Amino acid sequence: MSFTFTFPYTIHPDFKKRVAYFSMEYGVHQPLKNYAGGLGFLAGSHMRSAFELQQNIVGIGILWKYGYYDQVRKQDQNMDVLFQEKRYGFLIPTNIKFTIKVSKHDVWVTAFYLPPSIFSTAPIFFLSTDLPENDYLAKTISHKLYDSNPETKIAAAILLGVGGMKLLEAIQWQPEVYHLNESHALPLIFYLYNSIKNIHELKKKLVFTNHTPEEPGNIKTSMSLLDKMGFFCDIPITEVRAITQTESNELNHTLTALRLSKLANAVSKIHEETLRKLWSHEQDVTTIIHITNSQNFAYWHDTPMYQALETNDDNLLRQLKYQEKKNLFEVVADQCGEIYNEKIFTIVFAKRFAGYKRADLFFHDMERFDKLVNNKERPVQIIWAGKPYPMDYSAIGVFDKIVDICKTYDNCSILVGYELTLSKLLKKGADIWLNVPRLTHEASGTSGMAAAMNGAVNVGLPDGWFPEFARDKINSFVVPACDISLSVDVQDDTDAASLYHLLETEVLPMYYDYPNRWIEIIKNGLKDIYPLYGSNRMAKEYYEKMYNQD
Repeated sequence: MSFTFTFPYTIHPDFKKRVAYFSMEYGVHQPLKNYAGGLGFLAGSHMRSAFELQQNIVGIGILWKYGYYDQVRKQDQNMDVLFQEKRYGFLIPTNIKFTIKVSKHDVWVTAFYLPPSIFSTAPIFFLSTDLPENDYLAKTISHKLYDSNPETKIAAAILLGVGGMKLLEAIQWQPEVYHLNESHALPLIFYLYNSIKNIHELKKKLVFTNHTPEEPGNIKTSMSLLDKMGFFCDIPITEVRAITQTESNELNHTLTALRLSKLANAVSKIHEETLRKLWSHEQDVTTIIHITNSQNFAYWHDTPMYQALETNDDNLLRQLKYQEKKNLFEVVADQCGEIYNEKIFTIVFAKRFAGYKRADLFFHDMERFDKLVNNKERPVQIIWAGKPYPMDYSAIGVFDKIVDICKTYDNCSILVGYELTLSKLLKKGADIWLNVPRLTHEASGTSGMAAAMNGAVNVGLPDGWFPEFARDKINSFVVPACDISLSVDVQDDTDAASLYHLLETEVLPMYYDYPNRWIEIIKNGLKDIYPLYGSNRMAKEYYEKMYNQD
């Protein structure tokens, strides 16, 4: 049975330009476990908004047989990693098959189609090498999102970039713009160059989004290894060096995308400043603007809370919050055996575990931590959740450290399975959503946006998107910034002290002693977060500021 692609909805006249959107991960909905963290949540929100706005976008991704991983527990409650095969009966097999070259060998590729009718997204195609025509090694290219093996990562980039291009040819859909959501699909640039052979014309077709200033997210790889594996689509390495302006023996993937795109964007105002400084010494870097990340309002927001906001019913808003906390606490009781009280102030720290996000910031002063969690006059409950990269043993160590500490307190818990469903429950059930990255390291940090859409009050350091939104003590609480020229250890100690001071002297007293004022902060957050931080605004800006620019 042949697969024929026709665009599945009527395109809005403001968004006619054909755009192919390439992303390694898509956090569309819980049943499709094709995401690791913020990048996927963002891509999922973008595809939902593209559908709501009737934009002419097709998403290209990879169908990961084992997803990212399933986060489970060991016998002692510490974290464990489970790779479990996923099955998706709702995806449509296209039965399209073609080959790509990986290390000079043919690898067979097929694609599965997610139509808009399933999860209300723009059309998305997911590539797979898990075919009987392939040997086991070729099959593993599409097994694990962000595989720890360097060669498998390179092969996955070839699959996404070259495989995505060949799929678009197979369905006879010709994009006018190719959007690289991070540099993972970089081989598509070399595939395009092979047909155009003109750098100026190539750049007209490419836009690039960078999501992190962190080194692990900005890959450098041996030129000879990339060449050997077919990353450059048979372009002679001397020519690759010329078009990428690479003199060293390593290709900087982010820098290459910045040099060969017509425009690039950071994902917050502060991130734009960081990127401009980071790349200021490099030649021929494209113009960098910012389009602040956002989350899809229709998917994330708490409808009854917004109805209570419309009618100005503070009592109903308070009762709704209590009920959402009860719903979350059922999961806490199930996973951790703790019975929480919905009237008690609840702190949530939930995001991908990475060193700079500092899930363990509270523990820089254990005497103060003990005082906070044992305060009988103004009691607190703390919940952590988050998935480290499966081979990030340092971050897993932090997770396990929190597990151990939580065993000492009946009002501290850490949850496994931080995916879209649990993320929603945590955002709905949090009194405050805590975001304490080491300053200038958070590109955007969009979890707090969806938290505000659910009546959680953001408490955070002024990094990423937060300074664009935060009105201190009006819609959120801002932890004072420290001096980033200080050593990392001193920064951490300083920020921990500032966080404790803010909680002890302002946040907790307001929650317990001035409940009406607390409700006003919740209401201001609900009002201020939308529409500015809904992804419909973001999806419009991509057309206005990136795709339609010549």
